[in-house]
Amino acid sequence: MINKQTFKKNFFYFNFFYDYLGLRLFIDVFLSIILGLLDGLGIAMFIPLIQLSLGIESGVEVNNYLDRFLNFISIELSLKNVFFLILIIFSLKGILRFMEITYRVYLQQFFMRKLRFEHLDLFNTYDYQKFSVADTGRIQNSFTGEINRINGAYKQYFKSLHYFALVVVYVLLAIRTAWIFSLLVLLGGLLMNFVFSYIYKRTKYFSKKYTQESHHFQGLLMQAINHFQYLKATGLNRTFGKRIKDRVKILEKYQKKLGISEAILSGLREPLIIIIVFGAIFTFIHFSERPVATIMLSLILLYRAITFFMAMQEQWNFFLGNSGSISNIIHFRKELKNNQESSGDIVFKSFDDKIELKAVSFSYEKKRPVLKDIDLVISKNEIVAIVGESGAGKTTLMNILSGIITPDSGRFIVDGEPMKNLDLISFRKKTGYIVQDPVIFNDSVFNNISFWKEKNNASLDRFWKAAEKAAIDSYIKSLPYKEETLLGYNGINISGGQKQRFSIARELFKETEILFMDEATSSLDSETENEIQNNLISLKGKYTMIIIAHRLSTVKFADKIIVLKDGRIESSGTYAELMSKSKEFQRMVRYQSL
Repeated sequence: MINKQTFKKNFFYFNFFYDYLGLRLFIDVFLSIILGLLDGLGIAMFIPLIQLSLGIESGVEVNNYLDRFLNFISIELSLKNVFFLILIIFSLKGILRFMEITYRVYLQQFFMRKLRFEHLDLFNTYDYQKFSVADTGRIQNSFTGEINRINGAYKQYFKSLHYFALVVVYVLLAIRTAWIFSLLVLLGGLLMNFVFSYIYKRTKYFSKKYTQESHHFQGLLMQAINHFQYLKATGLNRTFGKRIKDRVKILEKYQKKLGISEAILSGLREPLIIIIVFGAIFTFIHFSERPVATIMLSLILLYRAITFFMAMQEQWNFFLGNSGSISNIIHFRKELKNNQESSGDIVFKSFDDKIELKAVSFSYEKKRPVLKDIDLVISKNEIVAIVGESGAGKTTLMNILSGIITPDSGRFIVDGEPMKNLDLISFRKKTGYIVQDPVIFNDSVFNNISFWKEKNNASLDRFWKAAEKAAIDSYIKSLPYKEETLLGYNGINISGGQKQRFSIARELFKETEILFMDEATSSLDSETENEIQNNLISLKGKYTMIIIAHRLSTVKFADKIIVLKDGRIESSGTYAELMSKSKEFQRMVRYQSL
């Protein structure tokens, strides 16, 4: 018995496709076998058709089989009947061929959709802390270039499987007709396979190298796009561009080597077929007393078998050229599965009371704690500002409060329920997160704020209410196409203040109850910052707001200010209270660290 592990080892690629397609895969193989049988049967009938048309009474063995078959179905052996029988067989073959191609298109779409959806779902629940140290170039390449290469690998694999099924059928029919001659040809085919084994190894190696270099190329390309403004303004774009060009040259080198391997196989195809067939004929004539005419049908069938065998070898080499992508996507899927964020089952319907942190500690590295013994209570509709020097742990604390990262120790409680028991998706639907560099999508104003909600009277009403609360409604009405105006890549056509207002409006549109702002106004000028601050003050008492700030003016209106120092809460209270009791806060104010 072959156990599961042995099967997986010897049928690695088959098992990969089987994981997604299941028994559908065997239906495709079965259709290929039926097509091969019909084709072989049709070819077998061409010899008696020619003989009958010429009036030749040949002793070729196939006539006896055909005569028996026609007698079985009560049809006379004649030129007309044989012709119509061939026509029926090839018509049936055409119908099945249509079914096979249609089914294969369906399978390909099913496979690619399932592959993409699975990895997208896994990525959506990928642990944020693991993502923060991941190779983004690899992630980008796996979702784009590698998935597309697997699409090509899929086609080539199943073409190889289809050709293999045809080879088996033709060989069996040929052996049934003239087994000695067929075995000679098969022996030549096996010897030919050794020639290809070396090419296969090289192709597989270059495929893996091409995949690795694609990761690096995608990573550099992402950086060039994300940092375009800086690179352009500093004149470093050409220098960075040279790095990308160097990587392109390396990619081309491996692509060239893959192409040469494919060209060698393609060039060897027909010469090797001729050598094998004629070598078998000469050997048969030399050692057998039977006339060459008796092996004519076997010769035709074997020629078809060898042709498909060479086509199978060629497609298999093409497949191996993309096989590195399969290995990469399997490892990528495993990485995503092993680093999923944990989520509870309790649906978070609304924030009604308070958020509590009790003795919470966290570290990115075990020897370097970022937060230590944090005790904190945030009440509903309270505005809490978090301040501290750079590296004090402000963003880490906010990421814990927003549920992005999980504390190493301590308790995180929301409305009396441990955070680990809450369903994260439902919790995040009630939270908004605004960062220093606002997220603006290359789409219309409406889609940026509504996040692609269907445009109807209800969603449009919510849109204008959110825009009004964020004080961006007047600006939108002044635009040439109002809410349908395109904002450009990352909001390139609007100011920093407008970006922040759009970000706030988006979070308010989704009916946020808890609003997180991580240095959301630090990159704005004083006038724009004051305008945004006034917007926030107008929302006071309506939302729970947690703000990381570095300017004094931003924290004055907060209900509570948390002062962090070296990962601990040094003190907390209102602005007036801290000015009277906290030396650290007084120092920050004095040196305008806020």
